[in-house]
Amino acid sequence: MNTLQFYLLVLLIILQYTTGNAADPAAMNYVTASCKTTRYPSLCVRCLSTYARSIQGNDQLLAKAAISVSLNNAKSAAAYVTKLSRSSGLKPREFQAMKDCVNGMNSCVPSLNQSVLELAKMARLTGQNFEWHMSNVETWVSSALTNQNTCARGFSDGSMNGPVKDAVIRRMSYVAQLTSNALALVNRFALRHKAGTHLP
Repeated sequence: MNTLQFYLLVLLIILQYTTGNAADPAAMNYVTASCKTTRYPSLCVRCLSTYARSIQGNDQLLAKAAISVSLNNAKSAAAYVTKLSRSSGLKPREFQAMKDCVNGMNSCVPSLNQSVLELAKMARLTGQNFEWHMSNVETWVSSALTNQNTCARGFSDGSMNGPVKDAVIRRMSYVAQLTSNALALVNRFALRHKAGTHLP
């Protein structure tokens, strides 16, 4: 998506909120500006715009919302691949790749869930205490992203070309993009907290 399309998307979301939910334009501007630091900014804005009012320019709440979005989609993806793994007619390579994917996603979901819980504790933490908890969050989100990408790569063999491979890669790619954005916003929170520029 080019720059013009990105700003048109942002404009549409702002119009939706100002005419419908009457969200604070400053809150939307904060989300938009923050999402520019991610790898998939348009997806970031689209997914987090509904949280703009509750986030209200708070770096911690923004990171928490981003991980929550990733977690919800990871749960859905985990359920999807688990159901798909029980399908009849899977090729041997598909079955093994699906089994590995299910195992990876079963680790991914708890990692993201732990991250959400950990971030919720961090509003009043400072110094080494903050850094230790933040390191946990960064490690867990990064691990979740690795598991998602590993799942997709498990279907890279050309012998598995077909609807199963396409469905899994499409689902995992979307979740991985969400998690990539969440990790970028977590890192942004950590850097801004260290620099003393975060809110509150």
